[in-house]
Amino acid sequence: MPSDRDGVPFPPVRRLRPDDLRHCVRLSVDRGWLPEKAKWSLLLEVSEVFGIDAPDGGDRDGGDGTDGGDGALAGAVVLTRYGADLASVGMMLVAARYGRMGLGRALMEHLLAEAGDATVTLFATDLGKPLYDKLGFRTIRRSAAFTGPFRADPFLAEPAVTTATTDNSKMRTRPAAAADMASIIDVDKAAFGADRSRLLRRLPAFAGQLLVLETGRSIAGFAAAWQNHTSTVIGPVVAPDGAAARRLIGDLAAGIRGQVRLDLDPDRPELPPWAVRHGLQPAGLNAVMAYGDRPPPGDPARLFTPISIALA
Repeated sequence: MPSDRDGVPFPPVRRLRPDDLRHCVRLSVDRGWLPEKAKWSLLLEVSEVFGIDAPDGGDRDGGDGTDGGDGALAGAVVLTRYGADLASVGMMLVAARYGRMGLGRALMEHLLAEAGDATVTLFATDLGKPLYDKLGFRTIRRSAAFTGPFRADPFLAEPAVTTATTDNSKMRTRPAAAADMASIIDVDKAAFGADRSRLLRRLPAFAGQLLVLETGRSIAGFAAAWQNHTSTVIGPVVAPDGAAARRLIGDLAAGIRGQVRLDLDPDRPELPPWAVRHGLQPAGLNAVMAYGDRPPPGDPARLFTPISIALA
């Protein structure tokens, strides 16, 4: 393990538990990120969160208006598994005072060893990308956060069209019911190519809204909206085509006050221009990267937004 500036070795990487929640929140605040307590709670429940404790025990002030308590984290990273062959990386954070000491590399090497032969994906900022390049990740696409108040202009309503997959004059959305979960999981697995059922079963409790899209009597897509302090994130959005995705997003956004966020591939034609016409502007361009040689599973054309960029 690396050492701090005084030559004190950092403790070994350990698996974090739900009672480490406040330490994860403090680490986010330390780096200027949102505290996102609800998201950290979800990740600690459904993912494998790894951390390195601060050798000095950290500051007593938690930085978020609470007492720091018994120690702090020097760094953390999240591994989320989707079956044996696919996993994602999220929330790779190192405390500001421990930057450039090798902790990010130590955490990522530990995570990749834990992931085994799985293909691993992540959203990389400009700051983190050089490390991921050195570790062998490759860029597979781009992602941008489209944010702003959603303008539900009736003159911009989706026209009735028939595509290769859906006739949107026959589409309807409605709030998801408990009995819909099996269908949601089936639709998601066909699109995502791996089993996200453990995460999806938490969506009704985590998200403020969860809609399904029906064509005829069958569920063809779904979308969720959840709050992250400064905006309402719409994700995931899984739909048979762009018209269906726009219908789901528009129906969710119509009930949202304040800022909306969509994490979109800016190089795909279906949603970015439409989002801009409805008042959302792109910012925060990231590289989506993969480690491993397997091609993307499932049908990526049906995946329009992630649940979160922490769950690539």
